Amino acid sequence: MIKRLRAWANSYTDEGRYSPVGMAFHWIMAGLVLFQIGWGFWTDWMMPGGDKVFAYQVHSAAGLPILLLAIGRIIWRSLVNDPYNDADRQGWQTKIAHVTANLFYLTFLTLPLSGWIMWSSVAAPGPLYLAGVIPWPQMPFDGLDPITRYAILDLAEDVHTGSIIVLLLLIPAHVGAALKHHFWDHHDVLRGMLPKIEDWQGRPTGSRHKPPDPGFRKGSGAG
Repeated sequence: MIKRLRAWANSYTDEGRYSPVGMAFHWIMAGLVLFQIGWGFWTDWMMPGGDKVFAYQVHSAAGLPILLLAIGRIIWRSLVNDPYNDADRQGWQTKIAHVTANLFYLTFLTLPLSGWIMWSSVAAPGPLYLAGVIPWPQMPFDGLDPITRYAILDLAEDVHTGSIIVLLLLIPAHVGAALKHHFWDHHDVLRGMLPKIEDWQGRPTGSRHKPPDPGFRKGSGAG
């Protein structure tokens, strides 16, 4: 099963493109992250009350899927070769792209985890639900003394805020780099993350864009 899955996915990545699964991870998570940033800032500006509690519930319901998607995305990338495209021949720019990708993955984990800890540490405003539907357990902080729980809350808030700042720096840098590669350098990076019509009609397993090194596994980091 895994062998067939790899063969199917590699029929895309060997051409310098991301598989439909990789594209889905990328664009769904991008949409959720942008929503969370906007919704989170709007929630902070709300006056205390029932509407703000509801807004926090929406924020948590959208944040937990990011955690699961990030884990799934890491597992997927461990199974399937990343595409080798024009951007992977850029030397120091490629190294920066790899660092940026790793920082993205770090924030995809630290943001929902710290939010989960914050919700569970002190006076949670209500039960947690994954995507607003599936019940999600709170972390077992009930047996801790109030001082310890507030210390955990404070640390989680610092991690959450720091992760948001990192993300706000990464997003424009990532978008700007993708646009530069596409419009200025005329590279295939952005095209590799967009589906083609034939993707929905079945594909041959042939390859025309294999990396020079058979052991190569790390692409520019978008998928």
